[in-house]
Amino acid sequence: MTPPGFTGGTLDRADRVRHDPELLAAAIADPTARLLVLNGLDPELGADDRLVWTSLAAAQGELLFLGFDRGAPRFASALPAGEPAPVGRPMALFAILDRFRREDAALYAAARSLIDWHARHGYCAVCATQTSIFRAGWGRSCPTCSAEHFPRVDPVVIMLAELGERVLLGRQPPWPRGRYSALAGFLEVGESIEDAVGREIHEEAGVRVRDVRYIASQPWPFPSSLMIACIGVAEDDAITLDANELEDARWFTRDQVQRALAGDPDAGFIAPPPYAIAHTLLTAWMEGA
Repeated sequence: MTPPGFTGGTLDRADRVRHDPELLAAAIADPTARLLVLNGLDPELGADDRLVWTSLAAAQGELLFLGFDRGAPRFASALPAGEPAPVGRPMALFAILDRFRREDAALYAAARSLIDWHARHGYCAVCATQTSIFRAGWGRSCPTCSAEHFPRVDPVVIMLAELGERVLLGRQPPWPRGRYSALAGFLEVGESIEDAVGREIHEEAGVRVRDVRYIASQPWPFPSSLMIACIGVAEDDAITLDANELEDARWFTRDQVQRALAGDPDAGFIAPPPYAIAHTLLTAWMEGA
């Protein structure tokens, strides 16, 4: 099975440093400490296609401790005070994602989500007072009501419905022409993963599924989701499309999926890119997961 993108990180997140001001000060003062170079929230890659690092003196906002890479402290910079998080994802970003080394992608995912969270959660959700960064960047505290807030992760189910040797895929209008992928949707409160898979497939395509099985997960830093990949067995192949969610949904054969994953232009559709867990999901289905 193809490993999901943004996984396989080798960074030591060093939770102990987040709770100890002296350890954090030592990490900042360490001559090997480096700051991740970003263009807003987008990564910059060097000639070797690796992430670019610079001196901590280049930080435009408060320092956020990421962890240790082979013993060397690594930091990111919060956006300057009052600067909103960039909206959307430039198309050039996707070309960069194709070039990432796996361990760099995982580190970037953590840094991007953390920076974005701080930019969007500057005020207390309890009393609306402006909050301040603490725990080395992994929390915000309220000076008025003492509430503590921590980076959140939004769970998303992403899934295939299978029926014999066929699998259900859909497409959304913004995607490249011809691309089809797994259906997906946010988990709702009071809902299990299995229930969410069944609900989302039925809502978007009108298909009922049973025997849902988990395959893999992936952090998706746009802005901060956890993709939970599953496969369910469809009860029939009748599609009732929700046009508010999907432009189209179709059943594809195992042969078509194999050819699409191999990049065959005559496969009948374009597969999702390798860094997307939908690619992992299709690979796992082909391998009999």
